[in-house]
Amino acid sequence: MAGFRTLDDVDVKGKRVLLRVDLNVPLDNGRVSDTTRLQRIAQTIIELSQKGAKVVILAHFGRPKGPDPKDSLKPVAVALGYVVKKQVQFASDCVGEIAEKAVAALKDGDILCLENTRFHPGEEKNDPAFVAQLARLGDIWVNDAFSAAHRAHASTEGLGHKLPAYAGRTMEAELSALNKALDAPTHPVIAIIGGAKVSTKLDLLENLVSKVDALVIGGGMANTFLHAQGIKVGKSLCEKDLAATALRVMEKAEAANCAIILPVDAIVAYHFEANAPSHAYGLDAIPADGMILDVGPQSIERVKSAIDDAATLVWNGPLGAFEMTPFDKGTVQAAKHAAARTKAGKLVSVAGGGDTVAALNHAGVGGDFSYVSTAGGAFLEWMEGKPLPGVEVLRKS
Repeated sequence: MAGFRTLDDVDVKGKRVLLRVDLNVPLDNGRVSDTTRLQRIAQTIIELSQKGAKVVILAHFGRPKGPDPKDSLKPVAVALGYVVKKQVQFASDCVGEIAEKAVAALKDGDILCLENTRFHPGEEKNDPAFVAQLARLGDIWVNDAFSAAHRAHASTEGLGHKLPAYAGRTMEAELSALNKALDAPTHPVIAIIGGAKVSTKLDLLENLVSKVDALVIGGGMANTFLHAQGIKVGKSLCEKDLAATALRVMEKAEAANCAIILPVDAIVAYHFEANAPSHAYGLDAIPADGMILDVGPQSIERVKSAIDDAATLVWNGPLGAFEMTPFDKGTVQAAKHAAARTKAGKLVSVAGGGDTVAALNHAGVGGDFSYVSTAGGAFLEWMEGKPLPGVEVLRKS
């Protein structure tokens, strides 16, 4: 992949490979309940093992304030073994004598998972002494954790300055997909940005208007933009104090020749609960005591036609309160339409963020987009145009 060092650029046979991955998986009574993230990193682990590397896995788990048995990676290592169909050994520390002995005992092709890096304060501080302790365990460093790449921690960025650094296959796939979506996309490019608040996505909106040809704004965010234009939104979620900000974003979009697509009608209910009685209203008739919980049928058609006009789609955030029927309709119909265009070879579609992944899975199309990123904060910061420390350190000099 142009611009980054990958596993194609290195011979790993006999080398101790420090492999940083994302093992933040859900645990239920000490057992991994969803192996999606483990399956994503399996390709890199299996490839390194088959090529004769001594694979030494580094990862954090949870937010411990020091060693804590409930945040141990031991049960995750067991589950990972089932996914890669090979024993994954475990060491009860990630530095020091315990880790060094475990690494020294490895044979070519063996896989070892070290204990939670966040059990040491030096991890999040990117402490040079802790980085040096980690670096003693490996000959090369492979970063396969895009989801943690926005953090300059010892195992996600610091090691890249001490050891030869390469992108793993999961990282490589993520960077390739993101490059196709915003860095070097096929135009026209459309972005669908939803979610509750403008305040959390202000940097994102301001970056996107200079990069995309059309920007669809949905969810609670859209209410703030409608309010800024003098439209009454009743009791809907709305950041009225950000009206001037919304207008500034619209002015920037106009200057950049980016079309802003806002709802033209809305589904309104009087209670924020599933299956609450609801009706479609034009924007000039939103009841004063009603709440907008989804885009209306005309808005859905407008979003679909915008998708039809696009060659590339970037999606972050739902169009309505998709967790509750029937307020999932706008998100589901738009997602299914984008998936159909993708499967027909007419659209490159990249989506990311926790709510977005959940919404696409709810619509049954999570596997039909070109790429779905499970990285929340890192995906958002990349969309905001911010450099990610764990990615920058992988660039070819």
